[in-house]
Amino acid sequence: MSEFSHIPVLKNEAIEALAIRDNGIYIDATVGLGGYTRAIADKVATGKVIGFDADSRALAIAEESLAEYGERIILKHSNFRYIERVLREIDIVVVDGIVADLGLSSMELDDSSRGFSFRENAPLDMRFDIESQDLTAKDIVNTYSQEKLAELFKNLGDEPFSGRIARVIVEARKIKKIETTQELADVIVSIVPKKFAKKSIHPATRVFQALRMEVNDEIGALRSLLSSSLSLLNSTGRLAIVSFHSGEDRIVKQTFREWREQGWVNILTKKPITPTDEEIGANPRSRSAKLRIIEKA
Repeated sequence: MSEFSHIPVLKNEAIEALAIRDNGIYIDATVGLGGYTRAIADKVATGKVIGFDADSRALAIAEESLAEYGERIILKHSNFRYIERVLREIDIVVVDGIVADLGLSSMELDDSSRGFSFRENAPLDMRFDIESQDLTAKDIVNTYSQEKLAELFKNLGDEPFSGRIARVIVEARKIKKIETTQELADVIVSIVPKKFAKKSIHPATRVFQALRMEVNDEIGALRSLLSSSLSLLNSTGRLAIVSFHSGEDRIVKQTFREWREQGWVNILTKKPITPTDEEIGANPRSRSAKLRIIEKA
């Protein structure tokens, strides 16, 4: 049994959104520890669930915990940006539904060696797929120009002090490379005014989010997923996406609207579905989640 656990955000709402059929084929684009995959597999008696994850460690844990479902579940070690290519390799042309939870799993956050969090000191890594990805957070922090860092922190982190933080990072790395999560967090804390540092989130939170998204090209991966999803869905097939970042939600919202204007889909969520107070209380990381759903016309 794994020492890690993960609470799938908006799981019931997302699974209900798929309108699952017994013999359908469904995609869990972000398996994590298998919460969505298991919930879908419980509803398909003769169908299949194909699960994707770029994190081989998470996938290995999911594979063990989902073994009871046998051939009903197919797990693939791949970023969901390659969904169309991987499905072709297993002779699947169309599917009945796709769900994607774009958030970082609790397992990844809680594994200090991965460098996603500043709560424990660790190498600045942040790669989802250590086997195939080269770029790390340490590379970005120590090689990107001040202007590029500031732009990154602003666009992907919504960081109000992006310029100041970029400047102090560049100054600090002239003296010594910034190599660990604690070193970077300390640099950020040194520049953020104390009155803002007392807010509910740590001063380094937005910068760490931006770095993670850049390392893994999460915006690019989302655009690729959206581009592939429409052609992969059967008529009346559904796509459900849970996002946690304003930029990601904006892309999903705009893309769904464009598809509707072309007459390709029906939008089933006029406003995004968000977690209840009870879910946020049980899982504070769910507070920014937004679920949007479309059905192919």
